[in-house]
Amino acid sequence: MKRVFIDGSAGTTGLRIRERLCGREDISLIVLSDSERKDPLARKQALNAADVAFLCLPDDAAREAVAMIDNPNTAVIDTSTAHRTADGWIYGFPELYGKRDEIRVSKRIANPGCHASGFIALVAPLVRVGLLSKDALLSAFSLTGYSGGGKKMIAEYESDARPAAFDAPRQYSLAQVHKHLPEMKAITGLDRAPVFSPILGDYYAGMEVTVPIFAEMLKGGRADVIDAYRDAYRTGLVRYNSQMGEGGFLCGSAFAGRDDMEVGVLGGEDRLLLVARYDNLGKGASGSAIQNMNILLGVDEKAGLVIGEN
Repeated sequence: MKRVFIDGSAGTTGLRIRERLCGREDISLIVLSDSERKDPLARKQALNAADVAFLCLPDDAAREAVAMIDNPNTAVIDTSTAHRTADGWIYGFPELYGKRDEIRVSKRIANPGCHASGFIALVAPLVRVGLLSKDALLSAFSLTGYSGGGKKMIAEYESDARPAAFDAPRQYSLAQVHKHLPEMKAITGLDRAPVFSPILGDYYAGMEVTVPIFAEMLKGGRADVIDAYRDAYRTGLVRYNSQMGEGGFLCGSAFAGRDDMEVGVLGGEDRLLLVARYDNLGKGASGSAIQNMNILLGVDEKAGLVIGEN
C-alpha cells in the first residue's frame, strides 16, 4: 500500500483529491490535524513519509514544501503554478507525446493549470505535426465555473448578499498577464502566448476553452486537424468527439463532476472553432493530479476517477 500526503487538503483541489482517494484500497492517506497542518515540522515529516505528496498550495508555499523534502523516494505532484515551466520538473499532461513515459519515472511533476489544459490539448498536437506553425498568432477564450477561484470565491458567489454583477459572466485578466500564459506558450511550443480571454460564469464547475482559427493558418485542412486529435488522444482522459454540443449549443458545465475531457472541431472549412470541455476541478486540477499519481504507481491511470460515457 502506497502512502499519500495532500499538503493543502482543505482547499478545493485538495478536497477533491482526498474525496477521490478515500475509497482506494491501494492508498493510505497521511492525515494531519488542523493544528498539525500549520506546524512546519509535522508537515515535513508527512512529506518525507509519503510515497506521493500532492501540493495543493499557493506558489510560495509549494516551493517551501519542496525544500522540506529530503527523502529521494518521495514523488511530488505540484498543483500550483510554481514549477510548471521549471527545470527538472515534468509537465503532467500524460496525453501529450512522450509525457506518459516521462511521468512514469519522475519524482517531480507539475500539474497543468485549468485554463492551460484545454488550450494545450487543442494546440500542442497541431504544432507537433506541423499543422500550426510555431509563430502562429492565436487567441483563446475560456469559460469557467467559479469553483476555480477557491473557497473565498465560492463563498462570494454563493452568498445571499452577493453583488448583482455576479449574475452575469465576467471577463478577467484584462491586462493579458494571466498566470497560465507561460505554460500555454512553453508546452505548445508557440513563439508567442495567445491573446487570452478567461470568463467567469455563474455556475460551480466546468470549463470550455475555445481557440478560433482561420483555415489559411493551417498547413492542411479541417480533416487533418481531426486526424491529429484522433491520433493524439487514443488513450488517457482526453478524447475527440465528432458530435460535440447539445442541439447547437455548448454547455460550459457539461463535464462538471467528471475527470475526463473532450475536444472537438466546430465551425466550417474556412473558420474553425477548436473546443475543449472538462471540469476545471477534474481534468483541470484534481483529476489530472490523480491520473499522474496512477501512472507513477503503475496502476490503471483512470483508477478512482469519474469518466463519462459521452
